[in-house]
Amino acid sequence: MHRLNNEQWSHKKTEHAIISLCSKLGKFGSRLKIEDLRDDAQTALIPQFDDETVPSVIQSLKAKIEKGLQSRENEIFFHTGPHHDDITLGYLPFIAHLVRSPRNKHHFCTLTSGFTSVTNSYVMDVLHKTKEFLDEGLIQMVEYDDFFSEGYKQKLDKDVFHYLDRIASVNREGCQRGLAHRLVRCLTSIYGIQNINQLEETIESIISYIDTCYEGEKNNSEVQRLKGMIREFEEDLVWSHYGVQTKDISHLRLGFYKGDIFTESPESQRDVLPILEKLRDVEPTIITLALDPEGSGPDTHYKVLQALAEAIKMWSEERNLSELKIWGYRNVWNRFDPSEADIIVPVSLNSMATVRDTFLTCYLSQKNASFPSYKLDGPFCDLIQKIWVKQIQSLQLVLGRDFWYRNKHPRLRAAHGALFLREMTVRKFLSEARRLEEAVEGR
Repeated sequence: MHRLNNEQWSHKKTEHAIISLCSKLGKFGSRLKIEDLRDDAQTALIPQFDDETVPSVIQSLKAKIEKGLQSRENEIFFHTGPHHDDITLGYLPFIAHLVRSPRNKHHFCTLTSGFTSVTNSYVMDVLHKTKEFLDEGLIQMVEYDDFFSEGYKQKLDKDVFHYLDRIASVNREGCQRGLAHRLVRCLTSIYGIQNINQLEETIESIISYIDTCYEGEKNNSEVQRLKGMIREFEEDLVWSHYGVQTKDISHLRLGFYKGDIFTESPESQRDVLPILEKLRDVEPTIITLALDPEGSGPDTHYKVLQALAEAIKMWSEERNLSELKIWGYRNVWNRFDPSEADIIVPVSLNSMATVRDTFLTCYLSQKNASFPSYKLDGPFCDLIQKIWVKQIQSLQLVLGRDFWYRNKHPRLRAAHGALFLREMTVRKFLSEARRLEEAVEGR
């Protein structure tokens, strides 16, 4: 059998081959024999495999898990997502540990508006409820003299606090009022509303307009913006769970995202420079991004990846980024093989419950997503939980289940899922982005 030489092989390929063999045979890693490696077409390609081959894979996987358990301090994180909820579904259980240190700084940035995933029926329901609150005098801020001139721009954190406070009180009506407050601010900003009468007329006009649209139809620019701002409020709610203020949450609304069937390619002036400005402002030490190849999910993911790559490349021409780390994540659309991961984070049942609760109480527009996955008839938070469980099952087979439930570390004893991250230098990330681009262009 032909065997690849050392220059063509890597430990990553050895990891992949051994993990696959455990799955094929249904054997724990510690029980694999040399004969098993010799008889399998994939593992037989490992150069000079011996009794130390499988233990080396077990040790490298344990080292990746150890990186997922490390406490990190004095870091500035720039968390990025193509859409609202991508970061949450990607690695929220890890963020829950990272935000605990006051020595870390976090900035969350969503690159596109994401309005296409908000249904007309959801917007109609929210508008009707907002009109009810106005008629009942329950949105008192509109009575202030300066509200329609300056007041609507202020106290955005108060809307968020109001909503989360009502979640804590199990007060559904109060949550709806919190959303209505933010919706009124959004409407005032979009439509340049000057008084209460105009506000009520605008709400009625939007309801009449949406009533003429079929679900999935491209809306006018004002309604697109309204839908996007609803999603932005949802994202604010998520990170406010962890004490992040709205000033540390950005919504860039990159211009290539227009809701067309075929998405435009990012442009430097319109789409790359806003990211570069944010990088200069935040000065992160760690950047996270969705590392999805073209065709693995929404087209937006790949387009955002290329815009980020160009912005990081431009930033690298201004300053030394040799110490900057890039963390690539994936969620419901695509996943890493364990051999591709550099950081493996254990996920407990408590973390899974937190993700589900956060998703269903904050991303209200996504309870019935416009673009659900073919893999699950349900919310994305349930799908990502299934993925995390499958990922730890592949690790349990290689490492043995007792590594987990008998481990000295409580987080490993509590783990029933695992999420994978890929850590890269700037140079390595730009090379990967270029490789993905060339694959799309068929070079």
